[in-house]
Amino acid sequence: MNNKLDKALALRKNGNHKESNELLSELVKECPGDALYNYQCAWSFDILGEEEKAVPFYENAIKIGLPSKDMEGAIVGLGSTYRALGEYEKSKETFLKGMELSPDNHVIKVFYSMTLYNLKEHSKAMELILKCLLNTTNDNEILSYKKALHFYSDKLDQTWK
Repeated sequence: MNNKLDKALALRKNGNHKESNELLSELVKECPGDALYNYQCAWSFDILGEEEKAVPFYENAIKIGLPSKDMEGAIVGLGSTYRALGEYEKSKETFLKGMELSPDNHVIKVFYSMTLYNLKEHSKAMELILKCLLNTTNDNEILSYKKALHFYSDKLDQTWK
């Protein structure tokens, strides 16, 4: 990594978000085709609460291409940003692509479940979040009900009389 990027990331880590954003914006202006700079710049706008400004940088980073872990982070960032802006269909599309690329990434699934909630797809949202919980928890009390919770996860509207 270069010195300017390292400095920007250190500033962000230390809570100097505005100054970090300014450096990252400069880096993108200098190298607009650099996916990592675009991703970090998008992230820096998100931290500042400037979601609309983050979108084109996330989109560019994803379009240009990132290493696997950074791509997952950019997908979470973009999908979450779309959701925060009320652009639920774009959010859903982003998370679906993310789950296709990284089917084992539970963070993408959890954020996707929030989008499903906003789209009034409550059953799907609950099924997904329950399955994520069951696949990631170490809580023995929850795990003792794993079979039942898994069974009911896609049957929440069903009753047995």
